[in-house]
Amino acid sequence: MKVFARARHIHMSPRKVRLVADLVRGLDVASARRQLQFSKKTASEVILKLLNSAVANAEHNFQISGDGLRIALLMVDGGPTMYRYRPRAFGRSAPIRKRTSHITLALESNEQTKPQA
Repeated sequence: MKVFARARHIHMSPRKVRLVADLVRGLDVASARRQLQFSKKTASEVILKLLNSAVANAEHNFQISGDGLRIALLMVDGGPTMYRYRPRAFGRSAPIRKRTSHITLALESNEQTKPQA
């Protein structure tokens, strides 16, 4: 069974968030928490908070222990872009794109993913 958690409209570029998401995708929860705690990227705080939320969802809603979970899916999509404008030379303006991200995280039990011999 997969347990989901989503963070939407995060004021951070999806490209920056994907750098951190690639570090922890496929890891178990304990290893992912350790990796995120010591990462210097700002996006690691957002993903750590989302990971803790997903573990809480698993424990509270489905009575699944948080110890035996791993990250099955960590997807970062682009959200709506806010446009602002900056003055440039000769009376022109140039757009400033303030990008946002939607992050989807799914956890699943380690026992389900092991191949049966």
